[in-house]
Amino acid sequence: MNIDLRSDTVTKPTKGMLNAMTQAQVGDDVFREDPTVNELETRIALMFGKEEALFFPSGTMANQTALKLHTNPGDQVICDKYAHIYNYESGGASFNSGVSCKLIDGNRGMFNAEQVLEAINPNAYYYSQSSLVEIENTTNKGGGACWDFDEILNIRKVCDDNKLGYHLDGARIWNALVAKNETAKQYGEVFDTIAVCLSKGLGCPIGSVLVGDSEIMKDAIRIRKIFGGNMRQAGYLAAAGLYALDNNIERLNEDYKKAKEISEELTKLAIIESVEPVETNIVIFELNEDVNENHFLQQLAKKNIHIISMGDRKLRMVTHLDYTDIMHEELINVLNFI
Repeated sequence: MNIDLRSDTVTKPTKGMLNAMTQAQVGDDVFREDPTVNELETRIALMFGKEEALFFPSGTMANQTALKLHTNPGDQVICDKYAHIYNYESGGASFNSGVSCKLIDGNRGMFNAEQVLEAINPNAYYYSQSSLVEIENTTNKGGGACWDFDEILNIRKVCDDNKLGYHLDGARIWNALVAKNETAKQYGEVFDTIAVCLSKGLGCPIGSVLVGDSEIMKDAIRIRKIFGGNMRQAGYLAAAGLYALDNNIERLNEDYKKAKEISEELTKLAIIESVEPVETNIVIFELNEDVNENHFLQQLAKKNIHIISMGDRKLRMVTHLDYTDIMHEELINVLNFI
């Protein structure tokens, strides 16, 4: 039995999802003639109360497209020091859009409206122009933490007062919606653009969707083409997304329950210095200084348990729909004997 907790991206399509994919009605999406892609885009746009949606092969491409829609070369994007767009998108913000990032020293990937206000550059020609605020919900490097929606609203006011765009990297927004009992439309009313991922907690093999109103989205398909992201009979992939929306959102609570139980076991281990609070499906913990990280990882690997290092003795486990009850029992047993 192989237990892979490196990420919720390691899942494989279920039989039901595969069946939906093989039965999809498809067309050439470059001509906008794929009915299943069109259905997915319409459905997600309606969920978030937005006028437009566009299907992308990856969350990174969706985010990078949003950055380009909101900015001009030389502009500055305000985001957290843990932000995915800064840490894990291969420098795409500078390469693709010619922008820099003003990093806020937040808490677990989250910050407040006052910090945003302080980060805005003065209106002088020798400063880069602050043009966009970007947040990530849930926060990946912050351990799956969920933003306080009131603070999201406070930041919106700062954006309005200072004529800044507002983008949400919603790679795990479905996790936040379930954990906080919030709605997609709440977020759609606040953000100018939102990138939502289908290939993490929802278990699709590929795909993200960028949503926004018509004015901001008018060049999105052209930018997707520039990035090489236009696809042909993409309905086979979009069908997986439609299936996931119907079947894999509410079950996210199962992942949270397992993640919390893992965190409880980790807190009992003498070799663990700390465990981040668990709100969703990500568990981040730190080993004691005298513990060899590689040795710890090797011990787990010998038991066919695979997790990921985040550096500085911090390790991560992510629960997902392919992580079964039997696997969970095995992991707990192994932790008890480390």
